[in-house]
Amino acid sequence: MASEIVIIGSGFAARQLVKNIRHQDKNVPVRLIAADSCDEYNKPELSHVFSLGQRADDLTRQTAAAWADSNNVVLHPHTRVENIDTSAHIVRTTAGDFGYAKLVLATGAEAILPPVPGSELLYTLNSQQEYRRCEAELANAKRVLLIGGGLIGTEIAMDFNRAGKDVTVTDRSVGLLASLLPPEISARLQRRLMDNGVNFMFKKEITEVVRHHDSLIATFSDGHRQSFDAIVCAIGLRPAVGLARDAGIGIRRGIVVNDTLATSAEDVYALGDCAEIQGKLMPYLQPATLAAMTLAKNLTGGAAKLMMPTMLVKVKTPDMPLHLAGDPANPSLTWNMVFSPAGVIAKGCDDTGELRAFVVSEEHMKMAFPMLKDIRLPAAH
Repeated sequence: MASEIVIIGSGFAARQLVKNIRHQDKNVPVRLIAADSCDEYNKPELSHVFSLGQRADDLTRQTAAAWADSNNVVLHPHTRVENIDTSAHIVRTTAGDFGYAKLVLATGAEAILPPVPGSELLYTLNSQQEYRRCEAELANAKRVLLIGGGLIGTEIAMDFNRAGKDVTVTDRSVGLLASLLPPEISARLQRRLMDNGVNFMFKKEITEVVRHHDSLIATFSDGHRQSFDAIVCAIGLRPAVGLARDAGIGIRRGIVVNDTLATSAEDVYALGDCAEIQGKLMPYLQPATLAAMTLAKNLTGGAAKLMMPTMLVKVKTPDMPLHLAGDPANPSLTWNMVFSPAGVIAKGCDDTGELRAFVVSEEHMKMAFPMLKDIRLPAAH
């Protein structure tokens, strides 16, 4: 059907888009194609499944069929897109060829694995499907190595720890959440986890993983070797741009879009973790939500432009939850930090005294939204 909207992908961004399209137009034909089951689940819950004792199937909120019926969508689960012909406006898939009036790429991002011998032995937790493949092994594992001390790695490490596992975190950076936090707050969070029994190895990288009986032996860049029951990798995500690249659509780190979410190809759009917006990758829920609202209007006859406010990032580590905004890792900022049993209040200002970043934790997180109104970010170029 040449008048229909075709969406490739079934993650949060795709579902938000469908919801917003239906707010604008109840009847426009929408077809959604994805390689997974298309069951609806909340991806952020993957960071907390172990302490809550949840299995992969427990995360399902709504079956694919029920979701498709409630949103008036033609759904193609377990379907692989082979290529896109942008000149003919056709998507070729393992379920057949589909014409489109508008095409949306919501292909998400893939977990990065280190290019080392034995990387196939590492687990990732970037989707319900990935968790389903390793849930039995992780449930039985006592000693777990977590590669990556960033946002997701830190949340998962604390969750493993709360589930009673012996957890070690390794990262090539100098500290926990080094790309998001000032060193003083990073150290406080690290100390909180260490007090709970989490071990850390910084400024090191994995160079090899081998299986030895029922264990995995990890070799580190300093020559140290250690045995674990399971190794989970959370070193970052790589936007899934393969389909776009093969179709001749403009990419840099992600699929490049303008402020209407349009790509370089006529009638092709992108949003979510695969998209590069204003020169940045924004793998968070708030940007995806705002992008979906904007794109839904544009797909149904409107003319909206995406406006990105200052984003609040939430670090869901139960023993020391954090809210932050701006660029807290910027070394040029001057910080005013107050540490107390109630948490942290940290404000980072530039040389003119303008608030450029903040971090608040625990009881002080209620200050985040008022502070968000005061923050000033450099103008985008």
